[in-house]
Amino acid sequence: MNDIQAQVRAHYPDNTWQDIAQRDGELPPVLATQSNPQQSTADIPFDRYTSRAFFEREIEHMWKRVWQYACRDEHLPEVGDYYVYDLARLSIVIVRTEEGLKGYYNSCLHRGTKLKPSGDNGWSPSLRCPYHAWEWNLDGSIKNIPCDWEFAHLDRKKACLPEVRVDSWNGFVFINFAKEGPSLLEYLEVLPEHFKNWDLTGWYVHGHVRKHLSCNWKVVQEAFMEAYHTPFVHPEMTHVVGDHNMQHDIFSDHISRDLCAMAVPSPTSNMKMTEQEMLDSMLVGDAKMVGERTIVPEGKSARWVMAEQLKTKMQQEYGLDYSDFSVPEMIDSLKYNVFPNVIFYPAPGLALIQLFRPDGHDQDRAIFDIFTLRPKPTDGSDFDVAQPIDIVEGEGFASKGGMDPFLGGVLDQDTEIMRWQREGMYASGKGAETLSTYQESRIRHVHDTLDKYLDGRK
Repeated sequence: MNDIQAQVRAHYPDNTWQDIAQRDGELPPVLATQSNPQQSTADIPFDRYTSRAFFEREIEHMWKRVWQYACRDEHLPEVGDYYVYDLARLSIVIVRTEEGLKGYYNSCLHRGTKLKPSGDNGWSPSLRCPYHAWEWNLDGSIKNIPCDWEFAHLDRKKACLPEVRVDSWNGFVFINFAKEGPSLLEYLEVLPEHFKNWDLTGWYVHGHVRKHLSCNWKVVQEAFMEAYHTPFVHPEMTHVVGDHNMQHDIFSDHISRDLCAMAVPSPTSNMKMTEQEMLDSMLVGDAKMVGERTIVPEGKSARWVMAEQLKTKMQQEYGLDYSDFSVPEMIDSLKYNVFPNVIFYPAPGLALIQLFRPDGHDQDRAIFDIFTLRPKPTDGSDFDVAQPIDIVEGEGFASKGGMDPFLGGVLDQDTEIMRWQREGMYASGKGAETLSTYQESRIRHVHDTLDKYLDGRK
């Protein structure tokens, strides 16, 4: 146990996430471990969020060199399926071919027109420019050029669509603009080992809401990397969700996580509740996945009941056997950040993806995608992969359907504060933020890894 872990344990005696999680049984090794390397305590300048020059450096030296989550395998199940992934001014068309997944720059080699609209997905037998009808096969080779006799000077062998690297892991599809560098599995470091018990290849995107926000992409992501704000922005949650006592871990340059207990009071709550009252009032991210509430048996906790109920539901409705899973593996908020911009929640009771990226070429605009996952039907019946529901600032996450109302309300509270933060950064006389040593350590870690890319150390 290092100094910061000792401080957390001393401040929350018998009430850290580890303490809470172990009350209902032994934890698997990946959840029992803690990792908190020494960090600087220097302030973080606001120009990392507001400067156009810094934003340009991010694009050139970081975004174009990292593996980044783009979509799920179920978005591209058949040959000819495509999905457009946009980042700032960059745009990639990911295509399912006979040989597997391929990714192409979304730009015609004739005069540059986008081959597919931004944010689009669907099926196409080829990639055909909507302007002058230059056309490519799914493998990227040129198929047709109208009036081709006027292009005798064009070497057809060199007219293939330029590619980016594409790979998938656990149902998640990633792209990388860099032609060389670590493979996806190398980039993910400890994540595949940690996710051995969470096989999400049999799940699909059941809901997808995309919100456009007036702030830097890091402002949006960082709101979901700490719960320091929870008692003040989400006061109603403090009676049923841990916050200041949640666990934060940093494993490597690209992987960090936080672990937050559900169905327990926050250290900041002054309300005393029985386990039955806790169960009756408890809501997790996707309430429909947990089902109807029941009675807490004597000697058991609300957390245990929720986990057992979810195990039964998963077995009966989806044929998924979670009998060996611990309580936190089933119901807690287990958030794994993959640098630079995605969070995976693998627990069956709260299976989510959160994606954060620049919205166009503007450091003050961001896109926040949230995907809710459900198991695929076990009877082989068809299922619909959710299309994105686009909303803008001021519209609620649940306002157009596609999301659990409770989760949508929490997200609304988070995003409403972001404009204030962005405006405050520009108004600041100090010009920098001061981060806590533990609860906000993973925010600092993102900046530390970002610097390694900007400085050429990665």
